[in-house]
Amino acid sequence: MKIIFENKDFIVLDKPAGLSVHAGVGTSEKTLVDFLLEKFPEIAPVGDAPEIRPGIVHRLDKDTSGVMVVARNQKSFEYLKDLFKNRKVEKKYLALVHGKLKKKEGQIEGEMGRSKKDFRKQALVRGKISVRKERYSLTHFKVKYEFENSTLLEVSPKTGRMHQIRVHLHAIAHPIVGDKKYNFKQYKKTSAPRMFLHACSINFTGPDDKKYFFKSEPPEKFEY
Repeated sequence: MKIIFENKDFIVLDKPAGLSVHAGVGTSEKTLVDFLLEKFPEIAPVGDAPEIRPGIVHRLDKDTSGVMVVARNQKSFEYLKDLFKNRKVEKKYLALVHGKLKKKEGQIEGEMGRSKKDFRKQALVRGKISVRKERYSLTHFKVKYEFENSTLLEVSPKTGRMHQIRVHLHAIAHPIVGDKKYNFKQYKKTSAPRMFLHACSINFTGPDDKKYFFKSEPPEKFEY
């Protein structure tokens, strides 16, 4: 785990793929929170549920790599949480997806929530697919590069629903390469070293009214 930036209010880090942000059901290995508490013990009481996720304002899935922001005190936590809630944080991801898209740029939107068919998954409401606790979701995408059987996208989620990018890209029949949860049978045998989703940048105004922009280069294993 690489620390990109730190000040008295927040920490910006580069999370590797394969590392859970915090403990959950079935999590036995060391988490990002464990590493943070060792280096920044002052975050222990920070947050809505500090006993589970101290300082964590937003999260990345275990197999997603890239830039994350962690609050260092309660005042900063409340400030950053409000920024995310009111969509005042700009996040960009790189996603390698199966196939080629008809549109070079566009958006995916709709109500999403926990799937009624499979409680372990999230789903976008469409056709016969229904969910529990519907919430609006919106993702913008743009083609960066086309390969023979896959496409590299720049993706900007405008809302912060669980597994949003993965669910949205699966819903338009272009799942992320290496995603074991949201995929189709014809792609499940595809050999990939990891899920190819990377949080490459984040942009926001800090508690000190300064503009902040941080980026993370994708790891070498992102090549496919």
